[in-house]
Amino acid sequence: MPLPGSADVVVVGAGLAGLAAAVRLQDAGLDAVVVEVADAVGGRVRTDVVDGFRLDRGFQLLNPAYPEAERLLDLDALDLRAFDAGLAVRRDGRTHVLGDPLRMPSTLPVDLTAPVGSVRAKGAFGTWVAGLGMGSPDTIRERPDRSLMEELRARGLDGALTDRVLRPFLSGVLGEDELASSQRMASMLLRAFARGNPSVPAAGMQAMPDQLADRLAHGTLHLRVRAAGPVRGSGVDTDAGRVDARAVVVATDPVMAFELGAVPATPMRSLTTWWFAAPEPPTDRPLLHVDGDGGGPLANTVVMTDAAPTYGPGDGQALVAATAVGSHRDLAEVARAHAGRLYGVDPSRWELIRTDVIDGALPAHPPGQPLARRVDLGDGLFVAGDHRDTPSIQGALVSGRRAADAVVRRLRG
Repeated sequence: MPLPGSADVVVVGAGLAGLAAAVRLQDAGLDAVVVEVADAVGGRVRTDVVDGFRLDRGFQLLNPAYPEAERLLDLDALDLRAFDAGLAVRRDGRTHVLGDPLRMPSTLPVDLTAPVGSVRAKGAFGTWVAGLGMGSPDTIRERPDRSLMEELRARGLDGALTDRVLRPFLSGVLGEDELASSQRMASMLLRAFARGNPSVPAAGMQAMPDQLADRLAHGTLHLRVRAAGPVRGSGVDTDAGRVDARAVVVATDPVMAFELGAVPATPMRSLTTWWFAAPEPPTDRPLLHVDGDGGGPLANTVVMTDAAPTYGPGDGQALVAATAVGSHRDLAEVARAHAGRLYGVDPSRWELIRTDVIDGALPAHPPGQPLARRVDLGDGLFVAGDHRDTPSIQGALVSGRRAADAVVRRLRG
């Protein structure tokens, strides 16, 4: 349909934040128009089918314990395929499977004896994370902030357990391996891990934005439409014409939001994921594998088809994702060899399907940054995205709701 000349609200960006905002605005009875420069919804959450494999754009997971995901998404319809609540750590040529004692009680002997830290440190970490999972998120919000590394050091966890388990695991979650991110933000993510098993939709991560887009009224969404800056709250100029509005929500990634003049520049974290087709699965456990020896570039590797066979072509081939912190365009062979070591197999027959270099995978969240930043910029201009909350699917979804609610208050107040 042609782009309308006016609407109550224009939402720029059809990623999770923009779609969440549009659904909320529509439910409030407002006429919203969503413009998106790409050829499909999702923003950074996209899935492509290549040679029968479902490849997300970079390794991504949905934690069904995210409160906003539970509220906004139909999780049953997504047909989630869960990974185990544990971690496989390769150390000195052996794989040690560590698990949540409540959800994977069979791993308790390994949890205690694996050479990845003292029993005291493991107990202290388990007690901390269990408290995060069972406690109120308000307790996390109210605590003074500092870097995650400082938090671990204060808890006596800055030794072998951090070097061999926590750093390799959290580097892939945070997009940085110095653990310099806000401990408040990291504690929120650890709380979600303690409450739910990370999963993927059977049809790929893009099933989430597709589901939200399906809830929008016909004619709301306009793809392949580029917004021009600087944006103002009175409407949006695009390459398909101008849309006048009573309010505008910029729900792009933070780099584009800066280019449109909505917010100051936000430092971004980069991640690289290599997707390999393996003739047979290198493991049958749906577990994230990390390097307890620190012997290569990978933060983690996982066999996607162990948890979600729907990610493969159905002919017995396995889909292996291998992810490193940073932008790496020429390390496919090194990544393949490192992943093989982590599984303890010969990866020479693995075929590289694609390399995803995601230069803006996650916004940085340094200590002291609020868990919820301002979304109402004044004069009818609003902003949404995971850079306004936590760098996560939860942060993107909840920022969309907060921005939409702020629009409703402004227009009806």
